[in-house]
Amino acid sequence: MPTLYVIATPIGNLEDISLRALRVLKECEIVLCEDTRQTKKLFQRHGITTQTLAYHQHSNDAQIERILNLLRDGKTIGLVTDAGTPGVSDPGGVLVDAVASTLGNEVSIVPIPGPSALTALISIAGLPCDRFTFYGFIPHKKGRAAMITEMVASERTVVFYESPHRIQKTIATLREQSEASRRIIIGRELTKAFETVYRGTIAEIAPQIASEKPRGEYVIMLEGKRHT
Repeated sequence: MPTLYVIATPIGNLEDISLRALRVLKECEIVLCEDTRQTKKLFQRHGITTQTLAYHQHSNDAQIERILNLLRDGKTIGLVTDAGTPGVSDPGGVLVDAVASTLGNEVSIVPIPGPSALTALISIAGLPCDRFTFYGFIPHKKGRAAMITEMVASERTVVFYESPHRIQKTIATLREQSEASRRIIIGRELTKAFETVYRGTIAEIAPQIASEKPRGEYVIMLEGKRHT
């Protein structure tokens, strides 16, 4: 049966990949990549020579149909993102939906679990995460203010991603709208050389973020609003 493997890859440190993921990447006939140049760095590190094909957020319907036809032809295909788990704030979910809805039981869709910036920060945060809300990347403009207001009002721990271009403004807004004693955990460049974890109250952390040069992508966890 043709198979689509959804394969998690490192979010920074190239050693953070499972033995199973390495085996499957080598066994696949084609690996779909968000950026083939980025994926080939991983391939070179681990001696993988599998053919690659671009699939990303700008891929059109014709590219999706091409992938569907490869599966119809019985191909074994892997899907990776630049970093982490495909489908988590990533266009991989669109492809998986297309494969599942179009080909159904004719294709096996198999997860190869592994790294994710989301779970990496949750594991060391110490905030309540038996229930939490994940927002992915919040909007650049339209809907941004409303989403931040919604996050601040949440009684659950909130997790989201932010880019270096907007991190200072976002944290400043959270400080304006949140109680000063509310806890926040921020992970910057997780698993990479300049990995930094900021841990404290919003009043303590906001000035640190404001005074430093933004670098890499950020994962933010905001403690849920406390009952008064």
